[in-house]
Amino acid sequence: MEEHVVKILEISSVTHNVNRYVVEKPGNYSFESGQATEVVINKEGWKDERRPFTFTGLNEWDNLEFTIKSYIDHKGVTNKLLELKQGDEFILHDVWGAIQYKGEGIFIAGGAGVTPFIAIFRALQKKGQIKNNKLIFANKTENDIILKDEFSEMLKDNFINILSDEKTSAYHHGFITKEFLQKYIDNKQSKFYVCGPPPMMDAVQKILNELSVGKDAVVVEL
Repeated sequence: MEEHVVKILEISSVTHNVNRYVVEKPGNYSFESGQATEVVINKEGWKDERRPFTFTGLNEWDNLEFTIKSYIDHKGVTNKLLELKQGDEFILHDVWGAIQYKGEGIFIAGGAGVTPFIAIFRALQKKGQIKNNKLIFANKTENDIILKDEFSEMLKDNFINILSDEKTSAYHHGFITKEFLQKYIDNKQSKFYVCGPPPMMDAVQKILNELSVGKDAVVVEL
């Protein structure tokens, strides 16, 4: 398995607990939008701690970008990331991932599970192929919505947000249910891209099964 030591070039805030990390891109390193790699913090005591993170930039960019949520209460890798500064290093590994664009459809994301979809939508936007793709994005509060302005610009009315812990006139409130999802399904033959916490993934896949959506139409990480 290849290892690539890369410097962090830039760190910036995306939300109150999500940061954008721009790092060097190794030579001959390529990926498809939606794919990921295992990342290691190149510091003593952390080199055996691998975590999967999705590339959120595009393959043709000069550098790599990761958009990562930090879980402060876990005291693990994502919490340690908050201590890093420009010039610190990551160790990257091989590229992997089954989530790739396979046709127009509905993208359903929970929290940081939206990250595989960021590069996919950016690639579609660049090609002028956003079409009627929709993003249903479930979060706890409005402040948790990752790249809210960018998704709003790209998707317009096809950017649908639902908040579980906050009621506001601007967004739906509650959880993704069968009735909620049915409102946005124009064609059951569409692709359904699903990524989020395991309980949310299980619930959404159960709903899609109840709606007679075939397994071949559902794209998830294997």
